[in-house]
Amino acid sequence: MSNSLFVSKITYLLLFSFAFNSFVFSQSKIKVGAEQLEKYLSIIQNKKVAIVSNHSSVISDYPYSIHIVDSLINLGVTVSKVFAPEHGFRGTKANGEYIKDEVDLKTKVKIISLHGKKRKPSQKDLDEVDVVLFDIQDVGVRFYTYLSTLHYVMEACAENKKPLIILDRPNPNIFYIDGPVMESENKSFLGMHPVPIVYGMTIGEYAMMINGEKWLLNDLKCNLSVIPISNYSHNSRYELPLRPSPNLPNKTSINLYPSLCLLEQTPISIGRGTEMQFQIYGHPLFKETEFSFKPISNFGSKNPKLKNEKCNGFDLRNTKEVKEIDLKWLINSYSKYPDKNKFFNSNFIKISGTKSLEDQIKNGWTEKEIKKSWSKKISNFKRIREKYLIYP
Repeated sequence: MSNSLFVSKITYLLLFSFAFNSFVFSQSKIKVGAEQLEKYLSIIQNKKVAIVSNHSSVISDYPYSIHIVDSLINLGVTVSKVFAPEHGFRGTKANGEYIKDEVDLKTKVKIISLHGKKRKPSQKDLDEVDVVLFDIQDVGVRFYTYLSTLHYVMEACAENKKPLIILDRPNPNIFYIDGPVMESENKSFLGMHPVPIVYGMTIGEYAMMINGEKWLLNDLKCNLSVIPISNYSHNSRYELPLRPSPNLPNKTSINLYPSLCLLEQTPISIGRGTEMQFQIYGHPLFKETEFSFKPISNFGSKNPKLKNEKCNGFDLRNTKEVKEIDLKWLINSYSKYPDKNKFFNSNFIKISGTKSLEDQIKNGWTEKEIKKSWSKKISNFKRIREKYLIYP
C-alpha cells in the first residue's frame, strides 16, 4: 500500500471517529487507547502485527463499534495472527474452558489460544511477527486471568525481542484498593503477582509495574509502550459498553465480583447458570429465604455449580456501589453452611492469595479484624504502585 493511500485511509477513519464522538452522550470525553489511531498506526505501518485480543477489543461506542482487528485490516495493516485469552476470541467460552486454535472465518486470520495447550506465545508463534499489540478490557481484579495472559505475553515478547504496545482501557474498579496481598507461595494462573485483590490500576499501568518490579522470568524486561486513555483519571467512573466475559453481564456484577468471587472455591453458588451472575448467592442447605434461584446450563456456564438445584439465598442486585472488599457475604455463608469442614476447598488459597483468610474465617475473626491484618501490606503496595501511575 502506498503511503498516500495509507494516510488517506487514516484521515477518513479519524474524521469518521471525530464525527461519531460528537454524538456520543455518556462517555464521549474518555477515549480508550485503541481509539487514538494517530498515536500508533504509524508505528505498525508496513509491519507484521500480532494482537492479543477478544470480543472487548472494540473501537468507538455502541452502536457504531468496530473490532480492532477489522479496523486494522481495513486500514491495510498486516494482522498476521491473534492471541486469544480465557473465554476465547469471541468471549463465549465458559470459565476455565480449554480452547483450541482456530482460523477466524471472517478475516482468515489465525487465532492462537492462550487458554488451551499453552498460556504463553512460543518462539515459533512470534517468528514472523514484528510487533505485538495488547487490547483487552480488564476489570481490575487480581484473579481475573487476563492479567496472567498479559504477564506471559510480556515474557514471550521479552524473550524474543518483540516490542509490545498496550492499548490502554479503563478499569471499572479503579477507584479503590483492597484485599489481602498475594503471597509468593500461592502463585498460580489465578494470581501471579504480590498485589491486593483490587489494585486500582489500568492494565497499561499494571504492565509498567510488571516491567519495573522485574516480575518476569529471570528479571527480563519487555520493550513496552502504552497508548494511554485520554480524559481519564483514577476517579473516573466508566460503564463498559459490553460484558468483558460471559459471567459479568453488567456494572453491578463487575462491582461485586471482587467480593463474591471469594465464594467460588466454596460450595456456594454465586449465580453462574442464571442471568444474575455475581449478583446473588445461595445454597440448597441454607434455611429457606424469601429469594431463591436454580442454576441451569446457559451461556457462559455449561455445567454450573448446583445445576438444577433450588438454592435459598440472597439477592444483591440493588446493592449500592461497593468501594471495598465486602467480607460479610463470605462470613455469612460460612456461618450458614452446616458442614464447616467442607466449606473451603483446596483452591480457595489461590483466590484469596493467602492461607490466613481461611484460618481467620474459621476462627471467628470479625471483618474489621481481618481487614486490619491486610493494612500494612496494602500500604507497602501503594508505595510501589505510585511509581507506575499514568493518570491523576
